[in-house]
Amino acid sequence: MGAAGGADTGPGGDGPGGDGSRAGGSRPRVRTRYGLVEGRSGAAGTAVFRGIPYAAPPVGALRFAAPAPPAAWDGVRDAGAFGPTAPKVPYPDTFAALLPDPEIPGDDCLGVNVWTPDPAPAARLPVMVWIHGGAHTRGSSAVPVYDGSAFARDGVVLVSFNFRLGVLGYGLFPDAPANRGLLDQIAALEWVRDNIAAFGGDPGRVTVFGESAGAISIGALLAAPRAAGLFARAVLQSGAPEVLPRDGVRTMVRRMASLLKTPTTAVAFAATPLPALLAAQGAVLRRSGPLLGGPAFGLVADPDTLPQDPLDALTGRGASGDVPLLAGWTREEYRLWLAPTGGMRLLDRMGPAAVELARLRAGTDRAAVRRLRAVLPGASPAELAGQLLTDRLLRDPLRRLAGARRSAPSFLYEFGWPSGVPGLGSCHALELGFVFDTLDMPESAWLAGPDAPRELAREMHAAWVRFALTGDPGWEPWNGSGPPKVFGGPEREPASAVGAPPRGTCGAEATPPVLP
Repeated sequence: MGAAGGADTGPGGDGPGGDGSRAGGSRPRVRTRYGLVEGRSGAAGTAVFRGIPYAAPPVGALRFAAPAPPAAWDGVRDAGAFGPTAPKVPYPDTFAALLPDPEIPGDDCLGVNVWTPDPAPAARLPVMVWIHGGAHTRGSSAVPVYDGSAFARDGVVLVSFNFRLGVLGYGLFPDAPANRGLLDQIAALEWVRDNIAAFGGDPGRVTVFGESAGAISIGALLAAPRAAGLFARAVLQSGAPEVLPRDGVRTMVRRMASLLKTPTTAVAFAATPLPALLAAQGAVLRRSGPLLGGPAFGLVADPDTLPQDPLDALTGRGASGDVPLLAGWTREEYRLWLAPTGGMRLLDRMGPAAVELARLRAGTDRAAVRRLRAVLPGASPAELAGQLLTDRLLRDPLRRLAGARRSAPSFLYEFGWPSGVPGLGSCHALELGFVFDTLDMPESAWLAGPDAPRELAREMHAAWVRFALTGDPGWEPWNGSGPPKVFGGPEREPASAVGAPPRGTCGAEATPPVLP
């Protein structure tokens, strides 16, 4: 995180220009509640501020505590570079070639970034707050694909932030609060509420959006009493509201404690050197996965932070019923989880047994498999198994959520364009470069391949901006039946699973991708 430095005396200090004007035309300054920050000018008159602390560094006694307010600073704090990323373990090589995940060292990892068209309090522009994915264990706001310039270009103040991950954010201990990653997210949204007007944003028009674990987090925020009133609209991309069994999360902590030869307490884990802690976390993560199930790190039901399963809270007692929703998935989510590791080939070798195992894991009946075969004639066992599990994890709960809304509308979408990387198809996370309109970033090609359609990015990005502006992305709300809005692929009739096109039409052969 950039340090404060020097006296607050030049242009943009306490004198003229200290409340959001541009110092010298290239270094915009904004006064937050904790001190003055100096960002950088971007394209088309926009401004960007990176690495602004919204909470104190989670070190020492704060490693497993609820987030504490940041210390105020004197002078001008440089906000020209991303702050440290939250401690994490790297992706395995097969996924690291597809998913950029920068690591920036340092303790002050609880920071926000702001892209704004007009850093002036009078602007009152709509705000979008991005929550990154990464299975609650990886990712950060510094991923190049998440650059907010296109949103600022189109009149939206874009905010992104880091939060604690893995055992630091989600490990269960008898002497620490649960769901610390969620508490970090709430603290970041409180920072937005209290500070975003100085950057030109309207705290009453905040849309949260996230993908994968970020969307799961938004499901929790919709249900968490502490987050009430912090945002007006929500977008869930390829992630549904859920909580994990508490015993499963405790199992992860016990496994780490066994490797570290330390008690399963926050005090003991806080006293453990961070490299050793991350090494133990990496070892236990190798035994969990999104499709296979088993213990993992993630959100849990907790009386202080998340009193009820969020999907039950949202569909049963109508929590956040006045918040418009935009939710959806990619047509072949499972391919990112299976293709890079050769899992597609393995399931195809298993044949019908793979489909039966997936059916049992998804908790559905054989009639659902027959309906799926009718929709996807010629699909391989791996494709059928992947679609069954995608239904269980994503489509069914998101449809349930959309169908249960009361006073506010819900809009569903499907992303159907197939990647140019062989074997990936319309896989998990592929839509991100389109939503952010960052296909020109070299890292976007890691998943999308070369020559991804810019016009599709413009269409999808414009729908997200329109939703932030009006609460309507540009198509009819979901009425409980029928297909979702499709981006980049043909519509198809709904069935027990709605997913991949017939084999061979978009790289559906069961081969691992050619990694860049």
